[in-house]
Amino acid sequence: MTGLTTSFTLWFIGQLLLTLAVVVLLLVAVAYYTLAERKVMASIQRRLGPNVVGPWGLLQPLADGLKLIIKEAIIPRRANTFLFLFSPYLTFVLSIMGWAVMPFGFGVVAADIDLSLLYLFAVSSLGVYGIILAGWSSNSRYSFMGAVRSAAQMISYEIAMGFVILGVCLCSGSLSLTTIVASQCYIASWYALPLLPLFVVFFVSILAETNRAPFDLPEAEAELVSGYNTEYSSVTFALFFLGEYANMLLMSALWVSLFLGGWDSAFLPIPSELSFGIKVLVSAYLFVLVRAILPRYRYDKLLGLGWKAFLPLTLGFLLFLVGFLFYFDGFPFAPEAMMPPQAFSARYL
Repeated sequence: MTGLTTSFTLWFIGQLLLTLAVVVLLLVAVAYYTLAERKVMASIQRRLGPNVVGPWGLLQPLADGLKLIIKEAIIPRRANTFLFLFSPYLTFVLSIMGWAVMPFGFGVVAADIDLSLLYLFAVSSLGVYGIILAGWSSNSRYSFMGAVRSAAQMISYEIAMGFVILGVCLCSGSLSLTTIVASQCYIASWYALPLLPLFVVFFVSILAETNRAPFDLPEAEAELVSGYNTEYSSVTFALFFLGEYANMLLMSALWVSLFLGGWDSAFLPIPSELSFGIKVLVSAYLFVLVRAILPRYRYDKLLGLGWKAFLPLTLGFLLFLVGFLFYFDGFPFAPEAMMPPQAFSARYL
């Protein structure tokens, strides 16, 4: 009994340390992702960007975080205090929870469960509740209108995202992210080319899901001041900010894992963790690039794109994919089908 207790204690401490390491790494990544975004935006707009705090402006995220922490947290007089303060924490925690099942490299995953993709989709879908609660509890017309916009936008594109994910699951035969990445362990078997329509639809959908430009209608400054977080300041605003950018990185990692081979380095002699990190950084850079070069979409056009274009496109492609897989008795671009069995076993098993 003592040995069992000791083993459980060691396992629990190990999992706790791993979780803390992931959270700290994620917070640092989010902080410097904001700096990279400002630098890239400045470069595209022919400005200097942050360059005062620290060498080349590298300490700017720390200064911004400190400024938000020491600011006064103002609660509107007629707001629902509990829900007003609870909403940012809910949004932030949900954005962190998704990383628990994300494979960072070969065998590097906090919780390798068989239904990791279903878990991740469910957790990301719950994020809309934090936004709705924030908009309603603020007792502000601008906040509530931004929250309703965000909810309608996220729900509209989650259906298309669900069909895209279902298509990838049909090709890999699994709901496990680790298995999906392993099924793309040969560069020709990456799902980006065979499932090109789903690849493009998923990227546009995650832009809408994360409320990023050109689909940042819930935070349209010219119409809604700042959208659902208009009344927030100090730590609560920082939590919304961190949650939004952590969700952007999470969706980038999911896009990479589903279509670009995840941690697979395409036979380059680099660690799997580095390969995964480079792909996620390139994907995150696309978020910034799209924001810099595209104007904001009109709201009715945004919802029309989701319901009238992406929904029938993904559903039709999914039906075609089912027939294709049935005819070929499986995915013909799978690694074991394209490589000799001995080479496949020696490299990946």
